[in-house]
Amino acid sequence: MTTALEAKLKTLPISSGVYFHKDKTGEIIYVGKAAVLRNRVRQYFQSTRDMDVKTRALVAEIYDTDWIETESEIDALFLESEMVKRYMPRYNILLRDDKSQMFVRIDMKSQWPHVSFTRNPADDGAEYYGPYYNGFAVKKALRYLRKVFPYFTKPRQQSDRADLDVHIGLSPALGVTGDEYKASLRKLIRYIEGGRQTITREIEKEMRQAAGLHNFEEAAQLRNKLHNLRELQQKIMFGDREFLDISKDKALSGLVDLFGLPKIPVRIEGYDISHMSGTNVVASQVVFMNGVSSRADYRKYKTKIERNDDYANMHETLYRRFSDKNIKAWGLPHFILIDGGKGQLDAALRAIEERGIVVPVVSVAKREEEIIIHATRSNIQTNILDQYRDNPAPGVSVERVGEYYTVNLHAGQTNLSPHSKNLRGSSAQQTYSDIVKLFQRIRDESHRFAVSYHTVLKRAKQTASILEEIPGIGPTTRRKLIKTFGSLRAVREASPDAIAQAIGPAKAQMIRTYLQLP
Repeated sequence: MTTALEAKLKTLPISSGVYFHKDKTGEIIYVGKAAVLRNRVRQYFQSTRDMDVKTRALVAEIYDTDWIETESEIDALFLESEMVKRYMPRYNILLRDDKSQMFVRIDMKSQWPHVSFTRNPADDGAEYYGPYYNGFAVKKALRYLRKVFPYFTKPRQQSDRADLDVHIGLSPALGVTGDEYKASLRKLIRYIEGGRQTITREIEKEMRQAAGLHNFEEAAQLRNKLHNLRELQQKIMFGDREFLDISKDKALSGLVDLFGLPKIPVRIEGYDISHMSGTNVVASQVVFMNGVSSRADYRKYKTKIERNDDYANMHETLYRRFSDKNIKAWGLPHFILIDGGKGQLDAALRAIEERGIVVPVVSVAKREEEIIIHATRSNIQTNILDQYRDNPAPGVSVERVGEYYTVNLHAGQTNLSPHSKNLRGSSAQQTYSDIVKLFQRIRDESHRFAVSYHTVLKRAKQTASILEEIPGIGPTTRRKLIKTFGSLRAVREASPDAIAQAIGPAKAQMIRTYLQLP
């Protein structure tokens, strides 16, 4: 351990947070989370006798450590997942080589929503929170929160008798209405999203009001909730199984320096187009708040005209995004990243200009992952780019051809494929490597979201085209079958009773006869 690192470790806080171990080149080699940063990070530099081989190898390479404090352990849980996905540290293998990430699923459109976990989010209208790499930690956190915000873990069963979960306060009481239950769930969601302090203040206010109205039973229940919330903050949910000061995010602060932005971009939106030869044309809009993905704010578009023209499709998407209705509902982004080259960037800029919006817009070309910027229309200050063009910095290459700048922030590194997860080739720390990692993360996420929506539409269309051939089966029945079973294969494998329950016995018999099902 160096003298500088030893002095730095003495300043570790006792709050929860995310820590970053770095090697001599400045590369982040491990990202972890902690309930108490001081205790967790110092453990790495104590006796290595009880450490496994991987941890010993990690400690031998640690040259520097940074950290970011979070408001709660759940915030740290989410931040760790996001930072691992952004930086892909080589010592985080155990977090990403065996399982996909976990999401918390809550279907608020249901009359009695239940909370569940899944590794494969579906396009079913439910709300998904995450992703989380450590399923053990997030399940444990939700178990603690269930004492404060009781919820169902499976669809509610109609019964006049209370089960064990109701008696011990884990499920809503029998007299609770659907609206009251959803209000409690919304508080749970706000807590998960980092609103612990706001929720605590609201419960304290409700408790004082209840006591003032001499409703002492309700006041006692609220007091118990407060006690459980405070107790939750003291629990070590992560242990050894193992942001938010955004000014400490080097990627966000680097964007301000490189592009001359007026302030740190809190809301960044990424866009991509997906289709197959002009059919099932869709677009994705992913949102990153404070540098991390905000899945609840994602939006998807199906173009009004199906065409094999990415430029026209991108123009339509951005023009629709900045309608008065959508601006009022979602607000304006502080930065936009387009997946594509000069053509896609120009199409996006035309749409934004037609709407009269001023927002920084750049694109990332797939092959070399170079950033494309228009000299005047991208709403970017280019004086820093001109300086790098005349005096290149380590890993930075800037060229200007006509009205467009081509910026390479990873000179000397190569990419394995147009949509690979990480750059490879150079071990040296680049000047703006954090920006590169953030742009890759946004680009990959917008691509994933667009392709997933395109795949859903393609499968639905394939199923519908076969069902259209069945005499007596109209569009309403086809929609019911697709919504219920999801695919033609699932219809074939479904039992006669299941099909009859979905569309009625007469039509079910037509389908089974036509498809020659037993």
